[in-house]
Amino acid sequence: MTVREAAPKAVALTGDEAVAEAVRQCDVDVVAAYPITPQTIMVEELSEYYAGGKFKGEFVPVESEHSALSACMGASAAGARVFTATSSQGLAYMHEMLYNASGMRLPVVMAVANRALSAPLVLNADHSDMMGSRDSGWIQVYAEDVQEIYDRTIQLFRISEDPRVRLPSALNFEGFILSHDKERLNVLEDDAVKKFVGRPGSPNVLDPAAPTTFGAMTGPDNYFEFKMQQAEAMKNVPGVFAEVEEKYAAISGRRHGLLDAYNTENADRIVVVNGCASGTIRYAARQFNREAKSGETVGVLAIKLYRPFPAAEILRELEGAKSVIVLDRSLSLGAPSGPMAEDITTALSQAGMDIPVKSAAYSIGGRDFSPADARKIFTLAGEGPSRSSGPVMYGVEG
Repeated sequence: MTVREAAPKAVALTGDEAVAEAVRQCDVDVVAAYPITPQTIMVEELSEYYAGGKFKGEFVPVESEHSALSACMGASAAGARVFTATSSQGLAYMHEMLYNASGMRLPVVMAVANRALSAPLVLNADHSDMMGSRDSGWIQVYAEDVQEIYDRTIQLFRISEDPRVRLPSALNFEGFILSHDKERLNVLEDDAVKKFVGRPGSPNVLDPAAPTTFGAMTGPDNYFEFKMQQAEAMKNVPGVFAEVEEKYAAISGRRHGLLDAYNTENADRIVVVNGCASGTIRYAARQFNREAKSGETVGVLAIKLYRPFPAAEILRELEGAKSVIVLDRSLSLGAPSGPMAEDITTALSQAGMDIPVKSAAYSIGGRDFSPADARKIFTLAGEGPSRSSGPVMYGVEG
């Protein structure tokens, strides 16, 4: 199918609405979710689609996030295509089941409207909810804008359900900043999306005629083998991710990539970031480079696919830098740096690349982050040869 045949159309949707529209189009069999701010609009939209006959699958109103993922797991084990959504404390409540879903190789797709974890209670965005689950065996993608939210939702069904992968996936985007922000985007026709995603094939499903065991107790030796199988499946994700994105580009004209690199081939200092702040920092970097008098320039590397961590691709973008500063929208309390900074430092060290890395925590709890703050980050990146300055808080002071 060509781009012309797919007939994209321009609409205005919030991030939450974009997820709901994509799920409606993806021939999903079961949606089970529990509302929590700022994810609630996704659930409301899908329930209205269901009530109005626009969503043909089953909508299961459950009593908690733990139950939502449990219901999705049961449906997925039976061969259904499933979707759920959550945020913040809801994701924390799911935590036990995250490991069960990945360990049983169930291709659940989940949207997370990222929100800071209590306490104290705050409703605004940071990445502490999903970063707290970064080692749970889920594919993790971070979107930068509403168009990418829509596109990634569709793509993740194909990626998770691919026989070479068979792993659950989480689409992350900042609560309120993107979940409630209405933007112009292009959506595809229903038939084009349905044809693109196809139907999930499953070699192992619950079937009374061919009994199969899921998640049974095992011993240490066999447990290790199961985990190695998951690790191998994770290694397959970047290749499948690229394949799916190319096929999606053929019908949409859009690709977002594993990474988005601005001026990394020429930059002396590179800022690594993920999520919607990528655009803010890119804007500030262009200004900085236009005004630069010292001859030093800055670059920005936005990480789209975070788990599995695309180390080889990241190293290619960083290899010419004099220094790197990694921005984490979360705190890893008690650790020497933020979670992404730890990954970057490890990848550089293993590759024998002696590039100083600094770690900064920013916008924790949803504090505003402006282009002026980004300029401070560029200055910090150029200061001193130390490998880490420790977590540095950035935001607009009221």
